Amino acid sequence: MEPASTIGLVVAFGAVLAGLVLGGNDPRALWNAPSLLIVLGGSIGSTIVSFPMTTITNLPKYLGQVFTAYKSAPQATIELFVQLADQARREGLLSLEEQLSQVEDEFIKKGIMLVVDGVDPQVVRNVMETDNDQAGQRHQDGITVMEALATYSPAFGMIGTLLGLIGALGNLSDAASLGPAVAVAFITTLYGAVFANLVWTPLAKKLKQKNKQEMVTREIIVEGVLSIQAGENPRIVREKLESFLEPKFRGESKEE
Repeated sequence: MEPASTIGLVVAFGAVLAGLVLGGNDPRALWNAPSLLIVLGGSIGSTIVSFPMTTITNLPKYLGQVFTAYKSAPQATIELFVQLADQARREGLLSLEEQLSQVEDEFIKKGIMLVVDGVDPQVVRNVMETDNDQAGQRHQDGITVMEALATYSPAFGMIGTLLGLIGALGNLSDAASLGPAVAVAFITTLYGAVFANLVWTPLAKKLKQKNKQEMVTREIIVEGVLSIQAGENPRIVREKLESFLEPKFRGESKEE
C-alpha cells in the first residue's frame, strides 16, 4: 500500500470541505447527482473514445497502481547484483542458476538466464532494453489516460454549467427559483475542477513518478546483468550501479 496517495487525497478533499464549512456553508449543498453524472460520465465517455478498448479495460489496474507500494528500492537491487557478481567470480556463471529461485523479480531472472545460457552480450542488452521499452509504454498508457480524464473533466464541468444556466434562464418567470438554479449549475464547474486538479492530475503525476523509479531500477538491472557477464569485480559493479543514484543515496546499499 502506498500511503501518500491515500493521505494526499484525504488532505485535499478535507481542505476543500473544511474551507466550505469555515466559510459558513453547508457541505450538503455541494451534492448534486446530475452534475456528478455529467462530469464523470462525460469525461469517462470521451476517454473511451480516445483510446483502444484494451487500454480502457486496464483503467482499474492503472488506478490500483497509484495505491500500490513502490517496488524494492534501487539500493536493494544493487546489493543483490554485488552478491551475484561475487558468486559468479568465485563459482562461475552457471552457479547463478541455483540462486534464481530466491529472486522474485522476473526481469532479473530473465537477464541472468540469458547470461547463464551463454547469449552474446549485445543480444542480452537488446532483449532487456526492448523489455524496458515495452514496460515504459505500458506505464505511459496509464499516465495518458489519467491526463485525458484531467483534460476532459473541466470541459464537461463547463458543459454542465451551460446546460444548467439554459434551464434556469428559461424559467425567469419564477424569480425565487433563479438563484438556487444558478448555484446548482455552477456546482458542475466545481466538480470538473475538483476532479481534474484533486484526482486525475495528481494520479497521473504519481504514475509518472513510479514509472521513473522503475525505469531507473530496470536500467540498473540491465547494467548489473552485463557486468556479471563481463566478470567484473564486485566493487566495480557497485560503483557502476550506484552511479545511477543521486549522490546522497550512494553507499546505502553497502550499509544494508
